[in-house]
Amino acid sequence: MIDITFTYADLEYYLLILVRITCFIFVAPFFSMDGVPRRVKVGFSIFLAYLVYVSVDRNEVVYNTVLGYAVIVMKEALTGFLIGWGAQICTTITSFAGSVADMEVGFSMISLMDPTTRQQATFTGIYYQYIFTLFLIFTGMYQYLLRALIDTFTLIPVNGAVFKTESLLQSVIMFLGDYIAIGFRIILPIFCTMILLNAVLGVLAKVSPQMNMFAVGMQLKVLAGLGILFLTVRMLPDAADFVFNEMKRMIVSFVGGMT
Repeated sequence: MIDITFTYADLEYYLLILVRITCFIFVAPFFSMDGVPRRVKVGFSIFLAYLVYVSVDRNEVVYNTVLGYAVIVMKEALTGFLIGWGAQICTTITSFAGSVADMEVGFSMISLMDPTTRQQATFTGIYYQYIFTLFLIFTGMYQYLLRALIDTFTLIPVNGAVFKTESLLQSVIMFLGDYIAIGFRIILPIFCTMILLNAVLGVLAKVSPQMNMFAVGMQLKVLAGLGILFLTVRMLPDAADFVFNEMKRMIVSFVGGMT
């Protein structure tokens, strides 16, 4: 006969693990996609929390009142949120790169609904978002996110998070610099092509003023932009490596800011 008895202390400890995992699942990339039903996310969180509960070493959680337990719950929720958010903000690099590329090509007036986030996004931004999501699945990056989450229960035990504001703020500041650098690396071929095309159109406007370079330039920019997007498809795996490496660095730095 299977013994499924447990104490209130076991249940309270399991719920603390569940809070951290649930906050991570609802924030982290790929797992937080709006296309996934919330019941599936909750069920997956419950199952993963049980696996973590039976596999990690338990530490003593000391509290005296209900308010004390509520404070511990908030700490675990903030810990899971920061770990997931550290990975999620790296996915905004693709939106930034897409918006800059659309400004150069002339697609900035086109606004589409991103089904993964249910937010307005540009044409190229959604294109990059889908490509990088596919790479995240193909490369097994989602498995790294889960392993990183489980490892945090060893590095940051339940009720063991110590939030170092200066370290977390420094991590965000470093990310902002990498945010712009990685974004421009992704769209560098488009950016350089548009600069050369603008230079050529400027010379033609001086050589033959009777030509309407504004009308011609819009069509040439769209044609050149679509051509560069097609030709640079083989470069996207390397660009995805930049984003995923930044994602790993942000998770490590955020975990370091809570230990």
